[in-house]
Amino acid sequence: MNTNSPSAKAEALIASLEQYGQGDYIGESISQLEHCLQAANQARDTGARDELVIAALLHDIGQIIPLESTKEVRMNLKESSENVGRVGHEAIGAAYLKSLGFSETVCRLVNSHVAAKRYLTAVNREYYDSLSSASQKSLAFQGGPFQGDELREFEEDPLKDEMVSMRLWDDRAKLVGIEATTPRAGAYLDMIVSHLS
Repeated sequence: MNTNSPSAKAEALIASLEQYGQGDYIGESISQLEHCLQAANQARDTGARDELVIAALLHDIGQIIPLESTKEVRMNLKESSENVGRVGHEAIGAAYLKSLGFSETVCRLVNSHVAAKRYLTAVNREYYDSLSSASQKSLAFQGGPFQGDELREFEEDPLKDEMVSMRLWDDRAKLVGIEATTPRAGAYLDMIVSHLS
C-alpha cells in the first residue's frame, strides 16, 4: 500500500490520535483523545462543513503527536514549568497537518483555536469567567487577551465566525463519562480521506 496515499495518511493520523491521545488532557478530567472526539462531535451535530469538523477533531494534534513527528516545529517549541501543555501547540499542529496535505482552511482553523480564546477573553468578560481553571491558566502563557492590532485583525478575518465556533466547541468538550455516546475517531476516516483526496 502506498504510504503517501490519502487513505494511508488518514489511517496513520487516526492511529496516532488513538495511540498518543490517551494521556491526561492538561488539568481536565478526560483524555486528550476524548476532548478531540467531543469537539468534533459537536461540530458534526451542528451541521458544520467537513473542513470545520476535521479541524475540531484535530485541533489539539500539536499536543498529541510525538515531537519527533515534526521537523521545524521542535526548534520553535517553548517549554513552560507550568502544566499548560505545549506552548505553541496550535502552530505545531497546523504545520504538521499542512505537511500531510490538509487544506489551508483546516490548518488556519487548527492554528486559530488559541487566538479565538484570546479574542473572546478580550471582548467578553463572562467568557473568561466561564473558562476552566486550566484554560485560564494557559491563557497567560498564550499571550493573554488580544489588544489593539491583534484584536482588529482577528475581527476582520473571513474565518472569524468559524474560529469562534471551534473555540466554543473546544471549551465544551470536557465532559466526563460520555464515551459511549461519542463517535470514535474511526468515524471520521472517510471524511479525512475525502478531504486529502
